Amino acid sequence: MNTRTTRTLAAALSLTAALAISGCSSSDADSGAKADGAGKPKMTVSGAFMPEPVNDKMAGAFMVIKNDSKTADKLTGVTSSLSDDLQIHETKDQKMQQVPSMDVPSNGELKLERGGNHIMFMGLKSKPNVGDKITIELRFEKADPVKVELDVKERTYNAQNSNAH
Repeated sequence: MNTRTTRTLAAALSLTAALAISGCSSSDADSGAKADGAGKPKMTVSGAFMPEPVNDKMAGAFMVIKNDSKTADKLTGVTSSLSDDLQIHETKDQKMQQVPSMDVPSNGELKLERGGNHIMFMGLKSKPNVGDKITIELRFEKADPVKVELDVKERTYNAQNSNAH
């Protein structure tokens, strides 16, 4: 072997070793992210309903949003074809106010219920009736959007009372 062949072979081996090392480190990083469960949170929703609105001015929506992941998240928005103005409201000291987001804790839940935190539909395009189903999409800071079907219930309906049976 002459000097030129030795240098070319050494360069090729160095390049191969560098590629092998970088290839291993990127696959290690991928498997590490999956192993610790730090992916996107996955939200599930239960008990979603809307009491039949009195008129087409406004309506409320209530549900429980559950986060079974190790990553906390935030509810940041809601969309629906029923209204162009959906708001996230919190209730503090018996007063409701619009907020930009609400926390959905890791391995926990966000309860949207009568007398508490809820979603408000402002300026309805039509007035839903008992038995109708309204589709909404919940948006989160980290999790993928979740489509939810709200059952339109009687005005006096309360999910807490229906679970007491």
